Amino acid sequence: MIKQTNRNLMIMWFANFFVAGSMTMVLPFISLYIETFGDHSPTYVQHWSGSTFAITFVTAFLFSPVWGRIGDIFGRRKILILSGIGMGISIFLMGYVTNVWQLFFLRLFMGIFTGFIGMSQAFISTQTPKEIAGRVMGTLQTGSITGSLMGPLLGGVLADLFGFADTFKWTSIAIFVSAFLVLFTKEHRIETKKGEKTRYSSKAVIQHIVRNPILLTVMLISTLVQIAHFSIQPILSLYVSELHGPENLAFFAGIAFSAAGLGNLLMARQWGKIGDQHGYIKTLVVLLFLAGIFYLPGGFVTNMWQLVLVRFALGVTIGGIIPVRIAYIRQEAPVAMQGEVLGYNTSLRFFGNIIGPVIGGLISGYLGFSAVFVVTSLLLILSGLILLGAMNRHPKLVKDSY
Repeated sequence: MIKQTNRNLMIMWFANFFVAGSMTMVLPFISLYIETFGDHSPTYVQHWSGSTFAITFVTAFLFSPVWGRIGDIFGRRKILILSGIGMGISIFLMGYVTNVWQLFFLRLFMGIFTGFIGMSQAFISTQTPKEIAGRVMGTLQTGSITGSLMGPLLGGVLADLFGFADTFKWTSIAIFVSAFLVLFTKEHRIETKKGEKTRYSSKAVIQHIVRNPILLTVMLISTLVQIAHFSIQPILSLYVSELHGPENLAFFAGIAFSAAGLGNLLMARQWGKIGDQHGYIKTLVVLLFLAGIFYLPGGFVTNMWQLVLVRFALGVTIGGIIPVRIAYIRQEAPVAMQGEVLGYNTSLRFFGNIIGPVIGGLISGYLGFSAVFVVTSLLLILSGLILLGAMNRHPKLVKDSY
């Protein structure tokens, strides 16, 4: 079983690499793509960039727990394949849109299938011993991080060479490759402990979450973290334009996106190991405070390369939050409900993805880019304080290590 688990991990590493790379290929220039649809004001573009970016996560927010529950009952392999095909078709059609409404509705439709990486995390998590969950999930995340690192750079190059529309078409091919790779995985059921249920109702799953205040807090904080992280994403290329100018803008926006991915790549697995050894909750508190501290200077940089340095430092810290959080959920949720619990966690993350870009677009439109970084920093520090408070109120629920 260990051999098959390692094989699945390797395959899903590459699948996540292609999905994350494909998704981030187009992120740096969504706002620039919208500008090609007509002569619009900067405020109009900023607001629509946030809304178009966020709408994918509205449907993803609704469907993630549903897919998680279906995965718990019927297995996750088929859902992963369906997800890849759905995303591939949606992104391919985006290369043919002629106005912002068409792009808006295609991204809304894509949200139904957007949980590929979250589902792959549940797929691997349920087959991983709890005591090494942080390290394994950190390893899996390096696949999506590496894709996220290369995606914006490649997307910027393709956009400069072939234009925005053709970049969407090329991007869809990599998504289809990810779905194809899943065909080579094998899903095995994890044997439950004697007396442990093999199936839980949705009501029982929700009750399990609510009765564990630390678990509930970790999941709710997922929303705050995503609001903070995604508030700058859809307008980052506009910020780069303000700092650097219009020359090769897509390429330099890609560098700014990728800087965070590089820091993330270098430390995600290490943070997972630290969580395994010293406790996931304590590690999460440290990561939240550090991410808040490193985010703040981004609003006060005076050139492009200072922004790149700040985003690299941010990536070093924020990159550990996802694998450590998933490892903690793996530790606290019975195997038969882990997919649905992770689905709710993914749904809360997507809820943050909905709010974050809209807030970022509004704040930048009325108060400027620097204000977005200040608000983001405060949200991350607030998340750390909330989790620290929950940890102090319920010390018996906090494990130093597995």
